[in-house]
Amino acid sequence: MKSSKVRSGLMLLPLLWLTGCNTVVLNPSGDIAAQQAHLVVVSTFLMLLIVVPVIVLTLLFAWRYRKNNTEAKYDPDWDHSTKLELVIWGVPLLLIIVLGAITWISTHLLDPYRPLQRLDEKRPIPAGMTPMTVEVVALDWKWLFIYPEQGIATVNELVTPIDRPIKFKITASSVMNAFYIPAMAGMIYAMPAMETQLNAVMNKPGTYDGFSSNYSGAGFSHMRFKYHAMQNGDFDAWVAKTKAGGGELTRTDYVQLAKPSEKDPVRRYAAVDPSLYSAIVNLCVEPGTACMAKQMHDDQNRNAAAAAQRKAQHQASKNGNVGDIAKVAQLGAEVCTTADKPTISMKSNNASVSN
Repeated sequence: MKSSKVRSGLMLLPLLWLTGCNTVVLNPSGDIAAQQAHLVVVSTFLMLLIVVPVIVLTLLFAWRYRKNNTEAKYDPDWDHSTKLELVIWGVPLLLIIVLGAITWISTHLLDPYRPLQRLDEKRPIPAGMTPMTVEVVALDWKWLFIYPEQGIATVNELVTPIDRPIKFKITASSVMNAFYIPAMAGMIYAMPAMETQLNAVMNKPGTYDGFSSNYSGAGFSHMRFKYHAMQNGDFDAWVAKTKAGGGELTRTDYVQLAKPSEKDPVRRYAAVDPSLYSAIVNLCVEPGTACMAKQMHDDQNRNAAAAAQRKAQHQASKNGNVGDIAKVAQLGAEVCTTADKPTISMKSNNASVSN
């Protein structure tokens, strides 16, 4: 008797562990995360409509047609039932159609790049309210947050007002990472030389956990930060306090900050170089480094010039005009110096070429 009670207690032990679980994903504080949680619950319920009956019927059949049950009907020649076929194929097909429709709609409504249409299910975005921009940089192994409107920056601390749309612009300094605040919205990847975006809103004040959800090296497990959602007045006071604290994040300071380190304390900067985030994305923070945007722009001009030159040369050769062929080289050199999309116009006796 005593041993049976011990076994029963051991069976209930996992339930005790579950009481300590944080169900923030299914009980979030931001509207986007709440919609995502609702999608998870609805999808799980719809799938259980198939999973549960299959499990129950499997156990039922195993019990019903066990070897020593001589009362069960035995029909070795049975091979088809139209009704069963309709159930077996029809129900899953309907489920797939419903799940597909829900997924298609949710994929568009919850697109992280899509500007928000509401603060929550009962409140639309007020007229005249614009999103607050926060620029996020995943470093090794810490988080840098730049507030371009406020002209400040922080390390391993994110603060925003509640009930105001937030537009996150996200990038990384070296390796791929992932920005994730479970209470606010789903995770978004951070990649070097690229910018991803996330539009979200927080509806309840409080302190929440944020972290990296993509392994990025030795300091990955400590790449965490606290997210403070505040009332507008409290947020303004925090900004004023940060500005009063002094300190500036320049490009030189960023180069030092970007070096790998672990368990970095919270840092606040009263001022920040307004071009810093753009330089991080374009991999040209250090002096003398060419920005990727300029390189791509120059490459585009050179490629367009080369294509126009080949087209003009082909047309001139086709018409057999040696004078036109000589002009092509000169035109190609002129186009390479043009900042905008090149335009070639070459007229001869029988040829007119433009691009």
